[in-house]
Amino acid sequence: MTRIFSGIKPTGHLTLGNYLGAIRQWAEVDQHRAESLFSIVDLHALTVDHDPGRVRRLSRQAATLLLASGIDPELATVFVQSHVDEHARLSYLLECVATDGEMRRMIQYKEKSARERARGGSVRLSLLTYPALMAADILAYGTDEVPVGDDQTQHVELTRDLAVRFNQRYGQTFVVPRATPPKVAARVMDLQDPTSKMGKSHEAGGGIVYLLDEPEVVRKKILRAVTDSGSEVVYDRAARPGVSNLLEILAACRGENPEALSGAYESYGALKSDTADAVVELLRPVQERHKELMAEPAYVEEVLRRGAEQARAMAKPTVDGAYRAIGLLPPTNGDARQERALVVRTV
Repeated sequence: MTRIFSGIKPTGHLTLGNYLGAIRQWAEVDQHRAESLFSIVDLHALTVDHDPGRVRRLSRQAATLLLASGIDPELATVFVQSHVDEHARLSYLLECVATDGEMRRMIQYKEKSARERARGGSVRLSLLTYPALMAADILAYGTDEVPVGDDQTQHVELTRDLAVRFNQRYGQTFVVPRATPPKVAARVMDLQDPTSKMGKSHEAGGGIVYLLDEPEVVRKKILRAVTDSGSEVVYDRAARPGVSNLLEILAACRGENPEALSGAYESYGALKSDTADAVVELLRPVQERHKELMAEPAYVEEVLRRGAEQARAMAKPTVDGAYRAIGLLPPTNGDARQERALVVRTV
């Protein structure tokens, strides 16, 4: 059976972009067609300055929202990355296979380090090396497919390169995965800056719809969305990014084609109103289920505990095999030592 791995980083509250671009497909499609693992990748949240308590709160909230969105722990494995040691174990081996040049070419590192240098600051070493950890997240499970948005395909390509290189140097160890971008709304853009992704870690939230925003807050943000010069509703990502973003959001909510929808509107106001209504209705069941799960914290904790156990059982054989393949001496088995000592005493 095909195996899928994907993760959510707890660096901010989950957004409409996270839901339309990834989580809804995980719940409605992926968990039913494949053996799926969905992780809260909390170790990745440590690559930037952070509040430890906030990371814990956001990790728990993200796990609860995955379940509220319809991911079924009886069908999929839901777990927290740091609860499975194999991620960190394998990450170092992949750092030993990757090159400095590969790490420095990663777009996120180049952009973030440039911004920090412009401010006179610096970035953490983990920001440079974390693509190796991301590759470990994927390769530890023999993953076949990685559902990702456009901005993450570079990381999957690096993962493929590292898997092939390791296999060629040290013997067949890893499955070489492939990226599978979602068909609709792969990249939902900021409502106030439709040329930028709707990111959960942005400081200004006026253009971001969060999954737990109240309905009236959602409506207000969408009705205030930046559009384009002129008044004609046309789907053109390059020339009309504002209205095109609204059409893509509406199309994703309804399961329709954004280009076809553009012909149904004569004004931006009508498009905004319908988009607001569609988003509110889309989020309503998620928010209702989230409220129910918040009253059952023991259930969520048990899901994460069982998920970590399942994930560990899947990852350990592959990671142990990678340790052997690369030349590391296997640890002495404690039970074997005890048996040998017993034999000596008996003799």
